[in-house]
Amino acid sequence: MRTPYAAIFGKAHVAYIPNGHVVGLSKIPRVVDVYARRLQVQERLTNEIRDCIQQTLNPIGVGVVIECRHLCMSMRGVQKQNSVTTTSAFTGEFMKEKTRTEFLNLISSRLS
Repeated sequence: MRTPYAAIFGKAHVAYIPNGHVVGLSKIPRVVDVYARRLQVQERLTNEIRDCIQQTLNPIGVGVVIECRHLCMSMRGVQKQNSVTTTSAFTGEFMKEKTRTEFLNLISSRLS
């Protein structure tokens, strides 16, 4: 029996610019884990992480980039072994090209 949802494996790059409130580094991966453990599509996952951080911390801006390998692409169907899907979501200061470019440059060496 096939399940309607396939597994995805990947990396989440998350940044925020504090507005007077800073959280410990361990809190950001916890947010990612909470949303990633649900039956999920990558686009919604990206937006939910962004929205949670924005609503909870009320920062000046939030940037989220997620890159994943989808088993439905590599194991079944088209069987493209090395395909990666990247999604992004931004708020506030990250909507400005200069800030967004700085964030993307910082993570570009880490994108697979």
